Amino acid sequence: MFGDIMGMMGKLKETQQKVEETKKRLDFVLIDEKSSDGKLEVTLTANRKIKNISIDDDLLNDKEMLEDYLVNVLNKAIEKATNVHETELAAVAKEGMPNIPGMDMFK
Repeated sequence: MFGDIMGMMGKLKETQQKVEETKKRLDFVLIDEKSSDGKLEVTLTANRKIKNISIDDDLLNDKEMLEDYLVNVLNKAIEKATNVHETELAAVAKEGMPNIPGMDMFK
């Protein structure tokens, strides 16, 4: 019985380490998003850190339009980055979860 518990604890610790390694790796996974007309482009990491913003000169003359572009494009990029982030971490967590009957959380 204690061997099973110790084995599960070891597996959980190993999974926690893999989750941390995955989080670090996601700092290097880049998500690019741009407006439909290409006037604004952003690059985020899968950990949702902004790496780059490129703004067409035309947008610099219209503050409200630039703000709208930033909100829309950043929200799309954050949504994509969040999806990648959650998918990657769920895969690692599922791989490392002990097989406990009735605990199929990641189907």
